[in-house]
Amino acid sequence: MSLVKPAAGLLPDASLALADERVRFSWTDLDPVLNRVTNALLALDYPRQRRVAVYAGNSAENVLAYVGALLAGVSSVPVNYHLTLEELVYILEDSGASALFVGPETVEVGLAAAAQVGIRTVVGWRCPPRDGVIAWEDWLARASAAEPPASQAPLPHLHYTSGTTGRPKATETPPSYFPPAASVADLMVLLRQRATLLPQGTGVAVGPLYHTGPLTMVRAFAGGIPLVTLEGFDAEKVLAAIQHYRAANSVMVPTHFQRLLALPAAVRSRYDVSSMKRLAHTGAACPRDVKQAMIDWFGPVLVEAYGGTEAGTTNMITAADWLRKPGSVGPTIAPFELLVVGEDGRHLGPNQIGQLYFRDTTGRGIIYHNDPEKTAQAHIAPGVFTLGEVGYVDDEGFVYITDRVSDMIVSGGVNIYPAETEQVLLRHPKVADVAVIGAPNREMGEEVKALVIAADPADPPTADDLNTFCRQHLAGYKCPRSYEFMADIGRNAMGKVNKKALKKQYWPTDRTIGG
Repeated sequence: MSLVKPAAGLLPDASLALADERVRFSWTDLDPVLNRVTNALLALDYPRQRRVAVYAGNSAENVLAYVGALLAGVSSVPVNYHLTLEELVYILEDSGASALFVGPETVEVGLAAAAQVGIRTVVGWRCPPRDGVIAWEDWLARASAAEPPASQAPLPHLHYTSGTTGRPKATETPPSYFPPAASVADLMVLLRQRATLLPQGTGVAVGPLYHTGPLTMVRAFAGGIPLVTLEGFDAEKVLAAIQHYRAANSVMVPTHFQRLLALPAAVRSRYDVSSMKRLAHTGAACPRDVKQAMIDWFGPVLVEAYGGTEAGTTNMITAADWLRKPGSVGPTIAPFELLVVGEDGRHLGPNQIGQLYFRDTTGRGIIYHNDPEKTAQAHIAPGVFTLGEVGYVDDEGFVYITDRVSDMIVSGGVNIYPAETEQVLLRHPKVADVAVIGAPNREMGEEVKALVIAADPADPPTADDLNTFCRQHLAGYKCPRSYEFMADIGRNAMGKVNKKALKKQYWPTDRTIGG
């Protein structure tokens, strides 16, 4: 029997273990398949790092690749499948991945990137036959279905998040999400213990598994929680899946909530969502009216998690506490302690606004792979780091986010750093200067907006020209949704732009990030 087995009370031969929109596995069905995935990964040659990259949309195979990597003691690199060739090549080179998994939507770009980097093993699922790609079924058929060893040390995922320098930065899954263990066998014991803390029922992954939040559901599956993964977010299909599978767990972002609430009342009323016992949300601030509407609909089952990919969850709030403290992200949770620091470096007390820092009582703090400078910049003392936001803590220890120190844009729960978009637009021959900011967007929270100075005001580029150019070099979600041409963006003698001042003309004066 594999180390991945059903939680208590579930029958291996009949109970759902894993499904997507095309296939379904019972726990008994899953056992030999997962053994083959693990053994195939153990047998791979790793001329670079002991890492594999997953560059594909949600599917059962995607989940199996991640869990097989856990069991084989291989670090997996979740890659946003919207990234361009240039962006993918950077991640493959920086991570040192030795193999690449692709799906039908990414096979062409994946093959081209692998060739540039020198990756020899490209495994594809549901792809038409082609040179350079090993079919998933063939790859598994070559591997043994016998129980693999479990004494090897487990390795955490390596996540990439955009950086202020314009290049994505890598960080390993922190211990709060990926518990330290001496062996794979020990890790699986810990994951099973964590899975018992969740409502015992099926989980539904509705967001892309390259994001930290949805990927927590894969580790819950490894701990024995059944998992259904949807290929994309379709609001009515999500409701249908919750009803059909009697789903008890999911992770969403506020944009998902808004799309669910946008369905006509007659459509929403067709579906029974009473099975949902824990609906976590993360990734961005949730508008208060949206959260209230979701609680009114689903009941007090929402749990908000605040933190970062590099740190894990630093604060958490239940629906019951949020109804008492609307707008709060909750108390700070172990192993973190909150520090509110003023501009003069003094530690501030309750209800005083300052930059939020967190002391990691384990001493780790946050670590950026291959970037000691960025790691140092995030800390004011060993183990004391910031996620770049401003806020305060009330008399009961509940934290409120009021602003961000950085220029990061959070659109639909996705972090976007303007510097990366600016660097691309500045390469356009008709652009003299540009500032990229976040502008209001009711559905997405924020949208990317470019304020452009034309090289020749008499012959400026069109918005369509800039959009086409941007999409040749960046994933679509990083490209501006709107362009505004300006004579001046306020760059000072030191070359800096006051983006806070630029954004004021687009945001209401009473705007707060915390809800």
